Amino acid sequence: MSQSSVEKVLIIGSGPAGWTAAVYAARANLNPVAYIGFAKQDPGPVLPGGQLMLTTEVENYPGFPKGVTGPELMQHFQEQAERFGTRVVGEEITRCEFSSDPAKDPHRLHTSEGVVVRAHAVILATGAVANWIGLPNEMRLARSGGGVSACAVCDGALPGFRNKPLAVVGGGDTAMEEATYLTKFGSTVYVIHRRDSLRASKIMQERFLGRPNAKVLWNKQVVDVLGDQMIEGVTLEDTVTKERSRLDVGGLFVAIGHTPATKFLADSGVELDGSGYIALKQRSSYTNLPGVFAAGDVADSHYRQAVTAAGMGCIAALDAERWLAAVGVD
Repeated sequence: MSQSSVEKVLIIGSGPAGWTAAVYAARANLNPVAYIGFAKQDPGPVLPGGQLMLTTEVENYPGFPKGVTGPELMQHFQEQAERFGTRVVGEEITRCEFSSDPAKDPHRLHTSEGVVVRAHAVILATGAVANWIGLPNEMRLARSGGGVSACAVCDGALPGFRNKPLAVVGGGDTAMEEATYLTKFGSTVYVIHRRDSLRASKIMQERFLGRPNAKVLWNKQVVDVLGDQMIEGVTLEDTVTKERSRLDVGGLFVAIGHTPATKFLADSGVELDGSGYIALKQRSSYTNLPGVFAAGDVADSHYRQAVTAAGMGCIAALDAERWLAAVGVD
């Protein structure tokens, strides 16, 4: 790609939002290019394909009545985008210089290979990284489909978790929401919290604690995840006495938050909310900067589902197409 060329639409990210935006932009003859390289940020890299690359069975995405694996679903997305002409670059965008008048003075984007790419419209779809405890066997089982997950709504209804004791790590509203959802399926749902009180709102606490199969383990932290092919239990350490114990569970759900992949936007001028997610204008994908749009989990701290991310990717592509027409970029 020549440094002197100017892209009409450049997409950063390769999850459901990025690929859907690419499909719509390509079908609109906008000749989009997608940069899908790793986003190197704490607490870990954003994989090409997004969080679905850590999900074995996806049963709640429409059109797959028998389910589909996360990596397979993302492969379908990419193939569809490429079928309509999306160009794919396996590099990372490391820094953004956004223009105040990108129709005449295109945005300048710096890649991990030292190339400066210019574009009239940019769609930010880099997603968010689930925060993990950081234990070696936790990550191994999460990647292999061994009963460790960071999304109860995504995975909790799978047959492998039904009628088994399940554990949720966390103490905020997200943990309470995840744990309450799991009480529909698990025999007992344990919330493991390192303190003696929850951070979640009272109404969320009451909603969980009101379930007959709900239980909170206070002053406990997970220090090991047990099991070879599938999780068999966790080792707990008391945060006060340091005493260790074993809890047998058939599933572990880590609900200690997400980190949006927005570090590469530092000093770019893109407005972020208090949690670091990209702030959008109501009912649109428009950011505070002209010609800069956002879609998916990088701008959604609430739903974080593949289908909602895909919908946001559609919106971003349509908004970008209409913006380009309005400013006279053919």
